[in-house]
Amino acid sequence: MIRSLKGFLPHILVVFGFLIISLAYFSPVLQGKEIYQSDIVQYTGMAKEQNDFRAETGEEPYWTDSAFGGMPTYQLGAYYPHNYIKNLDSALRFLPRPADYLFLYFIGFYILLLVLKLDYKIAFLGALAFGFSTYLIIILGVGHNAKAHAIAYMPMVLAGILLCFRNKYISGFLLLSFAMALEIGANHFQMTYYLLLLVIVLGLVYLIDAFRKKQLPHFFKALGVMALAVLLAIATNATNLLATQEYTQYSTRGDTGLSITAEGNQKETAGLNYDYITEYSYGITETLNLFIPRFMGGSSSEKLGEDSEMYAQLLRMGASPVQAKDFAENAPTYWGNQPFVGAPAYIGASIIFLFVFALFLIKGRLKWWIVGGTILSLILSWGKNFGFVTEFFIDYIPLYNKFRAVSSIQIIAELCIPVLAVFGLHKLFNNFDGDKEKFYALKWATIITSGFALILLVLKSTLFSFSGGSDSVYIEQMGVEFVRALKEDRKSIFTADAIRSLILVLVAAGFIYAYLKKLANKNLIIVGFIFLILFDLVGVDRRYVNNEDFVAARVMNKPFQKTPADEMILEDKGHYRVFDLAESPFNTGRTSYFHNSIGGYHAAKPGRIQDLYDFYISKNNMSLLNMLNVKYIIVPTEEGPTAQQNPNAMGNAWFVENIKWVNSANEEILSLADTNLNATAIINSEFKESEIVVSKAQDSTASIKLISQEPNELVYKSKSSKVEFAVFSEMYYENGWNAYVDGNETPHYNVNYVLRGMQIPAGEHTITFKFEPQVIKTGSSIALASSILLGLLTLGGIYFSFRKKD
Repeated sequence: MIRSLKGFLPHILVVFGFLIISLAYFSPVLQGKEIYQSDIVQYTGMAKEQNDFRAETGEEPYWTDSAFGGMPTYQLGAYYPHNYIKNLDSALRFLPRPADYLFLYFIGFYILLLVLKLDYKIAFLGALAFGFSTYLIIILGVGHNAKAHAIAYMPMVLAGILLCFRNKYISGFLLLSFAMALEIGANHFQMTYYLLLLVIVLGLVYLIDAFRKKQLPHFFKALGVMALAVLLAIATNATNLLATQEYTQYSTRGDTGLSITAEGNQKETAGLNYDYITEYSYGITETLNLFIPRFMGGSSSEKLGEDSEMYAQLLRMGASPVQAKDFAENAPTYWGNQPFVGAPAYIGASIIFLFVFALFLIKGRLKWWIVGGTILSLILSWGKNFGFVTEFFIDYIPLYNKFRAVSSIQIIAELCIPVLAVFGLHKLFNNFDGDKEKFYALKWATIITSGFALILLVLKSTLFSFSGGSDSVYIEQMGVEFVRALKEDRKSIFTADAIRSLILVLVAAGFIYAYLKKLANKNLIIVGFIFLILFDLVGVDRRYVNNEDFVAARVMNKPFQKTPADEMILEDKGHYRVFDLAESPFNTGRTSYFHNSIGGYHAAKPGRIQDLYDFYISKNNMSLLNMLNVKYIIVPTEEGPTAQQNPNAMGNAWFVENIKWVNSANEEILSLADTNLNATAIINSEFKESEIVVSKAQDSTASIKLISQEPNELVYKSKSSKVEFAVFSEMYYENGWNAYVDGNETPHYNVNYVLRGMQIPAGEHTITFKFEPQVIKTGSSIALASSILLGLLTLGGIYFSFRKKD
C-alpha cells in the first residue's frame, strides 16, 4: 500500500505544479478579475435572455427571441437533462477561467505522454510545451473557449486509442469512453473533426504495421473495442448531438433550399462556400511562424514602442508624441495574406529543434503517424494557397465543407510536434541508441535548424519584400514614407526574433551536447529544458495575453451599457424587434443583450435569416423589416446612436386575404420583393395538400393579438366571424414549435420564407405556440441510459483490475 502511494506521489506533485503554473500565468484571477474575451462578450449578449429566463423560472427555454428573429439555444450554452458528462467536465475545470483551460491542456497532454511510457519528468516538460503553445494561449485571450475546451481533451482521446492498440483493452476502453465523451461535450465539432482526421492517419499507420507483422486480428479487435467506446461516448452526449444535428440543417451550415445567391449566381455548395471556408488560409511561407514567432510581423496589432521607425516617422509627419506612441502601440506589422491575425501560431524554436532531433532517432509507428498528421494539417491549413488539395477535401471528404477558418487545423501539428520532440529527449536518455547515433542526430538537427535561421537572417532582404496586402491603403492614407518606416520595423522584428530562435536552438543543442559529453546528468538537462521552454514560449505568449487583458468581473458580467437609444426603446413594453445599424447588425451580440434583434453574433446563423439579410435586409428593404415586426431602427449619428420608430411594422400577427403558391425556395424568396405582405402570404407548394382556406371577404372587425410572451411560449387571442389565415411574425422552426387552438394541436406552416402561418377557425379562440422539442426528450433518455451503462462498466473495470492484481 505504501509503495503504491509512493508511486502516485510524483504524479500528485506534477498535478499540483500544473495548478500553480496555471494560476501564476493568469494570476489576476486570484484578485477576482476576469480576462476580457471579445467572443465571450458577444456570447453574453446572445445568451442573456435564456440565462435570465433560467434564473427567474428554473426552466430551460431552448429558444431565444433575442437574436436573428428567434433561434434554438442549442449552440448558446443550453442545459440538458442527464448530462452527467458535463458535470464531470465542470469538476475537472475547478480553477477560475481561463486558468482552468490551461490546466486541462497540461493534464491531458501529461496523460498522453504517460501512456506513451515516458518518465513523469519528461511528461511534465512536454505538457508545458503543449500548454504554452502560442495558439493555445491566444484563443483563450479572445474567448474561443469551446475550441480550447475541445483541444484540451484531444490528447486523452489519443491516449485511450493507444492503450487499445497496446492490448490494454479495459483501461483503453474506459479512458477512450470518458475522454471522447468529454471531447464531444466540449461542443466544438470542428476541432473534434480535425482530431478524427489525425486518428485516421494514426489508424492507417497501425493497420500497415499490423499487416506487416501479421497482427491483423489484434488490430481489428482493438478497433472493435474503440468503436464501442466511441459509441458509448456519443450516446452520453446524445441530446447535444441530436439537437446540433437538427439545428445544423436549419443553419448556414445546412441547405436552405436556395440554389441562387443574392447576386443571381448559382450557389456553389449546400454547405459553406469556398471563399468563406478559405478566408483564413495560412500562407505557405507563413508556416515559418511556427519556428520564428514574428516571421511575418506577428499580429495585426503589435506593440513597437518609441524606438521604432514608425514612431519616428509619425513625429516627422507632425503627430504629437502621444499620438505617435498610441499608433506605434497598435502597429499593423503583419504582412501575410490573412484578413486578421491575433498572434502567430508559434510552437517554439526549442521544440522545433527537439522535433528535428527526434526525427533522426525515432523509428516506427509513433514517428510516422505524427509526421503524417503534421504534414496533413499544414497542407490543409494553407487552404486556398494549396487550392487543389483544399478543393478535393471540400468536394469529396464528408463534412469538410461545414467548417471555416481552415488555418485552425494547424492545431494537429501543434499537438503532434511536442509529442515527438519530448520523445526525442526520452530516446536521448535511454540506452536503445548508442552515442554515435545521438551525436549524429544532434549534428544534423543543429545544422538544419540553426542553418535555416542563419540563411533567413542573411538573405532576408533578398527573399522577402516585407510588403503587406494593406500597404496600398496605408500609402493612400499615410504616405509612402510611412509604409517605408513600417517595412523597416517589420524587418527589425523579423531580425530580432530570428536571432532569438537561433540562440534558443544553440542553447538546446548545447544541453544535449553537455549530456552526451557527461557534463550534466539527466535531471539537470530536464530542468534546463523546462526553463528553456518556459522562457521560449511564455516570453512570446505574454506579448499577446498578459495581465493587461484582465478587467474587473463586473465588466464581463455586464459588458454592455445602455445608450439613450436603448433607454427610449425599452420604455415600450410590447413585443417587437430592433434593427441596429449603429453596429454591424449580423456580427454583434450587443443588440441582443437589450432587445429582440433581427441580427446577432454566431458562427452558425439561422440559414434563412442570413438569406433574407443577403437579399433584402442589407439593402435596407423596409417591406422585409416591416414583415419582421421591426418597430425600432437604431441609426448612428454624430451625437451617438439614435432610435427611430418604424410606424409601418406589421405587428405580431395579422390576417391575410390571399395565398401565393410558389414551387421552390428560389421563387419564395424572390416573391418577397413584389408582394403586398400585409394582404398575401407566400407559401411553398409542399404545403398545398393541406386544407388552407382564405376568406376573400374580410371581416373588418376580425382581430388577432399577442397577449402573453415567453421565449418558449406565445399566446394569442383571435376573433373573427369567418375562417381566417394568420401570419405570425415569428421564425418558423418545425422541429419543436407546436401550435394549439383552444388546447387542440393544429398544424402550422412555413410562410414568407421565414415566418409561421396557420388557419384560424371562426369565432373567438386562444392560439398558443409552445416550443416542445422532441429531440431533447429523446436525447435525454439515451444520455441517461448510456451514463448508467458507462458507470457500471467503470465499476466493473475497477473491480476486474483489482482482482487481476490479487
